[in-house]
Amino acid sequence: MIQKYKEFLISLTKKFIGVYLKKKLIIIFFLGFSAGLPFLLMFSTLTAWLYQVGVDKTTIGLFVLTGSVFTLKFVWAPIVDSIQLPILTNILGQRRSWLFSSQIICLVSLIGLGLSNPSNGLGLTILFAIILAFASATQDIVIDAFRIESLASDEQGAGAAIYQIGYRIALIAAGAGALVLADIIGWVLTYFIMSIFMLVGILTVLMSSEPSKFQELSQDTFSGDDQLKLKKINKWLKASVIEPFKDFYTRPGWIIILLFIIFYKYADGIWAAMSNPFYLEIGFTLTEIGIISKSYGVFMTIFGSIVGGVLVASFGILNSVLFGSIIMALTNLLYAILAFLGPSIPMLICVISIENISNGIGGTAFIAYLSSLCNLSYTATQYALLTSFMNLARTFLAAGGGWLADHFDWVIFFIITTIAGAPAVFLILYLIKFYPEHINQRALNSTKRA
Repeated sequence: MIQKYKEFLISLTKKFIGVYLKKKLIIIFFLGFSAGLPFLLMFSTLTAWLYQVGVDKTTIGLFVLTGSVFTLKFVWAPIVDSIQLPILTNILGQRRSWLFSSQIICLVSLIGLGLSNPSNGLGLTILFAIILAFASATQDIVIDAFRIESLASDEQGAGAAIYQIGYRIALIAAGAGALVLADIIGWVLTYFIMSIFMLVGILTVLMSSEPSKFQELSQDTFSGDDQLKLKKINKWLKASVIEPFKDFYTRPGWIIILLFIIFYKYADGIWAAMSNPFYLEIGFTLTEIGIISKSYGVFMTIFGSIVGGVLVASFGILNSVLFGSIIMALTNLLYAILAFLGPSIPMLICVISIENISNGIGGTAFIAYLSSLCNLSYTATQYALLTSFMNLARTFLAAGGGWLADHFDWVIFFIITTIAGAPAVFLILYLIKFYPEHINQRALNSTKRA
């Protein structure tokens, strides 16, 4: 029995190494880190700063609207997909030139955000948050395309998992690291230190290779006389803008798919901007929040991401997404219990463990689902479209979370956010019944061959 157990562990270890320790997956890991770093620094971590300087919860909730940029990134995704950047594209290639540029802007924006002073007015803080959002959203567009184009179809699950791991480790730095640092050295120096971490993504881009599976815009697209230019522009618009959307909305059940994507993380999105104000209001310190919620919690999410990859491989994408949508909504009830008990460290650890494992499972399954919907001919544009609909719930639909927190006690607040997860569950059940996974995959394969 012991020998069989050892053989099983050895086999599992070899399989893990064979799946995850490939050069292209390691690159995806570091790019995931680069994608995750700005996210908390312009949302959750920033809300802790705003709460500490006296900004009311309703305003903090509305502040999440700066992230509306992420809901619109499909608008400029065709440009990222096709337009070449002067000089840089010739040196780095299409994907890497856009990555490099967006990462540099992220770095500069983080420094500017740290130098803004929200206690004397939110003008500069909002400005730099919006610039950071644009740069971060552009980086996301390119990384998603880079990841999908770099990996074979049987590597997409592992790619989604390793991306999530890199992303979540960045959340430790931007969440736990930033909150603990702010307790010690203040917010200005904290944001400067966070900006330095963007060098991880920049160096990864410089040391990686350009993926080959994407459509480049010809260098002479906008050359020639006016009539010829117009023809070329029309051709580009059709190939890079119209066709990607047409390809998607001709698929069976596309409206239901988009509705499901909108509501998948709605329950989580409503309270995301209120997490740090909630912790601070019921009595936890920045250091406690940083260590337990933003550090330990991320490791639990990483564990959940790995489990999510296994579930996708074992039970299929749609079944895994269904499971994820249920458990992510139900974990909000645990926060209702925490709100009732008050600042209990053991209860916080328990809640964070269950919630973050659930988010890891649901996140990995969801990324695999979105990736499976993309036609490789229009990767960046279609993936940006899908994630934009996902971010719609996290911004416009969830912006009222601050108002809810101001008008209801925290227990009622979390019960309401749990109920908000119901639409996603019903929609994925509908998709499973009427548009089974093999039908969606067959439709996807047909579009790839077209």
